[in-house]
Amino acid sequence: MASLSTARRIVVKIGSALLVDRDSGDLRAQWLTALAEDVARLKARGADVILVSSGSIALGRGVLGLPPTVLALEQSQAAAAVGQIRLARAYEEALAPHHITAGQVLVTLEDSADRRRYLNSRATLETLLALGVVPIVNENDTVATDEIRYGDNDRLAAQVAVTVGADVLVLLSDIDGLYTGNPKDDPDARRFNRVDRITPEIEAMAGDAGSGLSKGGMKTKIMAARMATAAGCAMAITEGSALNPLTLLEGGANATWFTAQLDPQAARKRWIAAMKPRGTVVIDAGAARALSAGRSLLPAGVTRVEGSFGRGDPVAIADEAGSRLGQGLTRYTAAEAEAIRGHQSHEIEEILGNPGRAALIHRDDMAL
Repeated sequence: MASLSTARRIVVKIGSALLVDRDSGDLRAQWLTALAEDVARLKARGADVILVSSGSIALGRGVLGLPPTVLALEQSQAAAAVGQIRLARAYEEALAPHHITAGQVLVTLEDSADRRRYLNSRATLETLLALGVVPIVNENDTVATDEIRYGDNDRLAAQVAVTVGADVLVLLSDIDGLYTGNPKDDPDARRFNRVDRITPEIEAMAGDAGSGLSKGGMKTKIMAARMATAAGCAMAITEGSALNPLTLLEGGANATWFTAQLDPQAARKRWIAAMKPRGTVVIDAGAARALSAGRSLLPAGVTRVEGSFGRGDPVAIADEAGSRLGQGLTRYTAAEAEAIRGHQSHEIEEILGNPGRAALIHRDDMAL
């Protein structure tokens, strides 16, 4: 059974109803302070933590005096613009006493649908985590439209978990797990402690109940679980309104745990291997040995570039005898790869006019 105690990378989704008081529209400052304590404890034992947080529209709505009803798109965007500043400042102030730096990351659906932007988002998040920062991720509601928005932060959190290869995704909810029926209406409803496989029967149990401040119901949580577990990330749904909800979950609080189908790295490699390559890079024997030792592919080891591809596209990796060694997601276009092949990484800036990245294909974006 997955747990927070052993996870090295954790994504936590926080809904508006937990963060913002429904009646007053004010931030639940005491709750956020306690959550920051949880985050500090997890980081103190070496875990990376990413928070996917709703709340910008809910906070901005109160400031602007907008009604507690469904808002028009432009009203939601205006509320998000005002609320996002307050949300970011609240997290910064809550984490500062623990000497933890918060970083704001705003995304839209296009950032995951487009491979180049997906890789850029991933690189940004990885760099923030390497620097000890806790990224605060939210949908960019100030520009998102009905056509490009995630629509709920459950699925956004799952997408972030997949992007960074998280071990555990925690959805802090207003209910302590998945039940056979709505426990508010059915006194015989039974909570699942563990779900090993998401079956049609499991999906049928997911209703659309939610609060006035949140968009997601149990249905979106099951969708998130399907996405996360397929990528090797275990997921928990637990009640989050109490103080220190992550500490409570680690101590055995009621929850439904969804079992990961693979480990995150293996799932990512399988995803990359299944893509149709857009081109090929041919490498020398030295580069082939480096790859077999678990290293990234540097431009110096590339002897030939074939095909037409863009940044983020899958390309095949072959040796000079024509044997295919694997494939990966390239960080350079075909034209750029051709220009820097055979050159040392420190020469990239002189050739391309910008520093670029040292690896043509990073080992994390490669399946051999």
